[in-house]
Amino acid sequence: MTTQFKPITPGAYLSDQVADVLAAEIRAGRLAVGDKLPTEAALVEQFQVSRTVVREAVSRLKSLGLVDSRQGSGVYVKVTGFSPLNFDAKCAVSKQAVIQMAEVRRALEAEVAELAARRRTQADIKRIRASITLLDKAVKAGGDGVDEDVKYHRAIAEAARNPFLIGTLEYLGQFLRGATRVTRANEARRSDFARQVRDEHELIVRAIEAGDPAAARQAAAQHMNNAIQRIEQADPAFWEQAGVQLARPLVSGLTMHH
Repeated sequence: MTTQFKPITPGAYLSDQVADVLAAEIRAGRLAVGDKLPTEAALVEQFQVSRTVVREAVSRLKSLGLVDSRQGSGVYVKVTGFSPLNFDAKCAVSKQAVIQMAEVRRALEAEVAELAARRRTQADIKRIRASITLLDKAVKAGGDGVDEDVKYHRAIAEAARNPFLIGTLEYLGQFLRGATRVTRANEARRSDFARQVRDEHELIVRAIEAGDPAAARQAAAQHMNNAIQRIEQADPAFWEQAGVQLARPLVSGLTMHH
């Protein structure tokens, strides 16, 4: 392998910069499957970074499934797989980001609701109804209702009988959980918002219960459209406080509230 690398620009996350350069070479085919990476010493010299930085970069490439170590031989390029979906949660601290999250959810939740209407059982309906009751109780008791909201959407997702959709929602949940706190806080400031959310939940469930896929899809999509409108109506002072809320460490969950 004859590729020569330029020194890395000083700054934070040097190992990420090194990993990104190497990953780009692999994905472009300039480092082909089966090729051996330059030695640690060579990478240190070319990138002009420490051994620790190089080791961290190689470790990241391994976690991405791009390279593999061979005992006593070196590090080699593997068959390129898919890059794992990743979001920078630190960026999700703005009104725009929360709206964009709602747009992603609109696409997913509408599909989930339609499938749930087609495939739900009586046991599913019972579970969904029970989750709404728990959410109502949490709100009346002064709680934030985040956990209960997660259970409500999980119950609908389970009724859709598609493990890939459920897995996607669960994965996204870890990034959307911060937005849950913010949107619920926004709704709690206005009783009309809280009533709207409750009514929208009920419309979705009724359509699923009636086995009406088109109505369920429409109700779920409209629910997220309304969620975006409620987010738009929050005042600037609220968003200053929301930035602090969203910047907290995110906890894995299923989905954000609206």
